[in-house]
Amino acid sequence: MPAYLDHASTTPLHPVARQALLVALDEGWADPARLYREGRHARRLLDAARETVAGVLGARPDEISFTASGATAATLALLGTAAARRRAGDAVMVSAVEHSSVLHAARHHEQAGGRVVEVGVDRLGRVDPAAFTPVPGTAVASLQHANHEVGTLQPVAEVAERLHNAGVPLHTDAAVTVGHIPVDLGALGADLLTASAHKYGGPAGVGILVVRTGTRWRDPRPGAGPDAAAGGFPDVPSVVAAAAALAARATEIAEEAPRLAGHVAELRRRLPSLIDDVELLGDPAVAPTVGHISAFSCLYVEGEALLDGLDRAGIAVSSGSSCTSDVLTPSHVLVAMGALTHGNLRVSFGRDSTQADLDALLDVLPGVVRSVRASLGAPHLGA
Repeated sequence: MPAYLDHASTTPLHPVARQALLVALDEGWADPARLYREGRHARRLLDAARETVAGVLGARPDEISFTASGATAATLALLGTAAARRRAGDAVMVSAVEHSSVLHAARHHEQAGGRVVEVGVDRLGRVDPAAFTPVPGTAVASLQHANHEVGTLQPVAEVAERLHNAGVPLHTDAAVTVGHIPVDLGALGADLLTASAHKYGGPAGVGILVVRTGTRWRDPRPGAGPDAAAGGFPDVPSVVAAAAALAARATEIAEEAPRLAGHVAELRRRLPSLIDDVELLGDPAVAPTVGHISAFSCLYVEGEALLDGLDRAGIAVSSGSSCTSDVLTPSHVLVAMGALTHGNLRVSFGRDSTQADLDALLDVLPGVVRSVRASLGAPHLGA
């Protein structure tokens, strides 16, 4: 039976989102910036979506904007704050395990003459809050809410407090957590938050950008207007569906989270007895994790070969750097953690995941690993 276990990359459209999308395609197709009846109706749908998202995230509706993707939202958050706070300084702080969109934005800032301060992590992928002490002239800092490859939660609230004492705003990339665990902007203390709808059951092509009132930010794109964070003519039906999915997920998290965490715990418990020389990444018992993600690396194998073998058996997981896996480059996250980068797999569960999916993976994976090791002439192992 096929098993889809890559929900951290994207997850199927939530049934509530599908229903909302179909209705909004008929009712929200017009340009919400127009003053005629159809435009006003589309605007009401867009405003209602903002209110829904704001209610779930503990924000104000006027703090919510929708972008073309979560990556776009993160880029705008970082570069927009750096641009608005240019007089405060030219330094941007990021952790070494941020999503590639954040790291690329930081490099762009550096190429334009700014400075980048990168903060390392421990072997669990977690930053030390004390390491986020801003250097003089820091304009903005970015720390993900949870890591997209190993699931480790970051001490965002502690870092936010430290930064605020120095007058520096914090952006947190919450694409991994929004829709999977309760996320409250006030409790986190972040000044900007970004998320991606397709990771929690909304449609692809909708990112969420939250800029708290009082945070200096301006759209860094040329010719941007006062509402340019919305990306021009917004896809109102998709935005409506994204908001509906988020509201639905907010009611499901409490019941679903223990089940998915149980799958992760069982996977981590059974893997070492099924496969020799496997390194489990992160540790939920030591550092809290988002709960539905587990990653591990196998010695003497290549991630691409594992993906191919599992795919032939109808099992979908991810490998390599999860945000650039199309080229299967070594994961910058694992490099920063000092972990084994070859033979890496990330398994992520979702609302549709079952025990049968986990069993299918564990039934097939040992044989795939043995086959790949044999093809590479690796030493004989007991797996």
